[in-house]
Amino acid sequence: MSESVVAHRKQRMTGRDPDEHHRVATPLELLFDLTFVVAFGTAANALAHAFAEDHVGAGLAGFAFATFGISWAWINFTWFASAYDTDDWVYRLTTMLQMVGVLIFALGLAPMFESIHDGDHLDNDVMVWGYVVMRVAMVFQWWRASRQDPARLSAHRAYIGSIIVAQVLWCATALIDLPVTTTFAVMVIPFLVEIGGPAYAEKRCGGTPWHAHHVAERYGLMVIITLGEGMIGTMVSLTALSEDGLTLDVALLAFAGTALAFGIWWMYFGVPHGEILEARREASFVWGYGHMVLFGGIVAIGAGLHVAAYYLEHHTKLGVTASVLTVVVPVAVVIVAYYLLYSVTTRSADAFHLLLMALTVIPLVAAVLMAAGHVDITWCLVVLSLAPWVTVAGYESVGHRHLAATVARLKG
Repeated sequence: MSESVVAHRKQRMTGRDPDEHHRVATPLELLFDLTFVVAFGTAANALAHAFAEDHVGAGLAGFAFATFGISWAWINFTWFASAYDTDDWVYRLTTMLQMVGVLIFALGLAPMFESIHDGDHLDNDVMVWGYVVMRVAMVFQWWRASRQDPARLSAHRAYIGSIIVAQVLWCATALIDLPVTTTFAVMVIPFLVEIGGPAYAEKRCGGTPWHAHHVAERYGLMVIITLGEGMIGTMVSLTALSEDGLTLDVALLAFAGTALAFGIWWMYFGVPHGEILEARREASFVWGYGHMVLFGGIVAIGAGLHVAAYYLEHHTKLGVTASVLTVVVPVAVVIVAYYLLYSVTTRSADAFHLLLMALTVIPLVAAVLMAAGHVDITWCLVVLSLAPWVTVAGYESVGHRHLAATVARLKG
């Protein structure tokens, strides 16, 4: 073991250098992310099943709730790790406890989805207990930081206080059997406490020394993980078609699913998020919170492709148009979220990006019109897969110069 690693493990939680060179994701962070693969996969399967049963409203409500819980737990760990990762034995064991909480949370997703449509009250008990395990572990991490980095004590106390208050409120929603609609309305309160705590700590209490490039890399890795759900959905659809061997439909579907995931990947990583976040640290909350919509949208694309598999197997109550819409809508959400995040964080909105968005509407609408005209679903998905490539083509042809100028303006 190198001397630098030994020295790093002996560090106290005094805060990492926000300008540290060559800061990258650690193996522990990558291991931690694997549990979120499970959680997002479970949520995607539950959403696909709800859609196939034509429980669209219930599926969307459950998926929004699940996406917030999964994304929020990951986001809080990521920003804390960016500021205070010591990688010592205490930090590692606490992270392992959080991983256990993620798995417990995932166990409660299926009952929660079912209860929205079938039950008189929201069955979120297991989800809440798993979430509380994750968040209590974070309370310990922040308490440890408060002991070893007293200069930022006010920020640490704000984080600890907001987490504790929110967990008490979440537990109350699990223990008190209220109607589903009432429960979701009451959940607005702990939701606001959860998202308001970090905002208060960072803006009013001095904040924490997070590393812009490290955070951007971590978010990029989560984007790749969520794109994996699209590949899984594609594989499920291919399995439904492959009973007769390799056919044109199998090839088209393989192309469509891969092109869709690859196009979103290319589109997202065409922007230097680390450089922009470093130049616009004040935009970190819009950027960081906005990614929850992006994560959820990408995972929902995988769920939609799973619905396409149900349609091909004749195991869904949805027709071809509705089945195609389960993919079209999340693709549209992802692209709109992408452009809004870029516009807000760079403080720019111009004719070039408006043109790209307008052109992107063409494959989105065309896929739906084709489905309405009873065109085979595989061809609809092939046309839909062109949507992110409009942005890719725009950036690779002329947009890269515009992007370089924008980043230079922010830095200057």
